[in-house]
Parts: sequence; structure tokens; C-alpha cells
Amino acid sequence: ASAAVDDGEPGGTAGRPMLEVLRHQDLDGVLATVVRYFGGVKLGAGGLVRAYTDAVAQALLGADKRPLQRLQTLRCVLPYALEGWLRRELDAAGAGALQVSHGMHVELQFSLPESEAAALRRRLDDGGQGRLVWVAPQD
Repeated sequence: ASAAVDDGEPGGTAGRPMLEVLRHQDLDGVLATVVRYFGGVKLGAGGLVRAYTDAVAQALLGADKRPLQRLQTLRCVLPYALEGWLRRELDAAGAGALQVSHGMHVELQFSLPESEAAALRRRLDDGGQGRLVWVAPQD
């Protein structure tokens, strides 16, 4: 969902042009706000559109843009002897531990990019030599 607000500027001279700059960059989850201190009508409608679009475009030049990745959550139960190994494997894969509990066994829930989940799971199955049990993730 997206929205554009002119907030007192002449209709169509601020919010919509700024939104179009964001859409042209194929960005999602971004908020752009421009504050104009100089008042009056000297810029005219065309000047306002240029001022607002240029402000957003300039801000985007220096912005740190990161791709959105769909994450998958996995949860496993394993013996204490494998916990250090599993944590090193997760660190190497860039998987983030979400929840860890210690009882009779270690239960660890983690997330990683969906595109990498199957390969990591196979690698963990091989390295765990059947001592790693996969269970349904908890919300």
C-alpha cells in the first residue's frame, strides 16, 4: 500500500511526484518526507514538483538500499554436544538464532533467507549424523 500527501502544497505538486520517484527506484517500505521552509508562490507548480522530486532523488543517492529477502524459520532439537557446532554452522550461514532453550536437549529456532534454507538443512543433517531432529517452528 502507498499514499501521497501534499500537506498544504498545491494539489499534485509534492506527495505524488515524491511517490513516483520511490516507485521508479522500485523501493518498498520507504517513507519520504520533505520539509520546505521558503514560502510563497515564486516557484510555481513546475518548480515545486522539481524541488520535491529532486530532494527525494538526492536523498536516495546516498541511501543504503538493501534487498528484501523472504525468511524461513527452522527449529531443531539436538544433543548438547552438537550445540557449539550448530551455532558455528548458523553463524557461517548468516542464520540468526531466534530462540534457544536448554532442557533434556538443546532446542534452537533460527531464520535465514528462504533460498538458502534447503541447502543448510541438508548440510546440518549430514554434519549432525542423524542426531539433529527437525520440529515445527513455534510462533
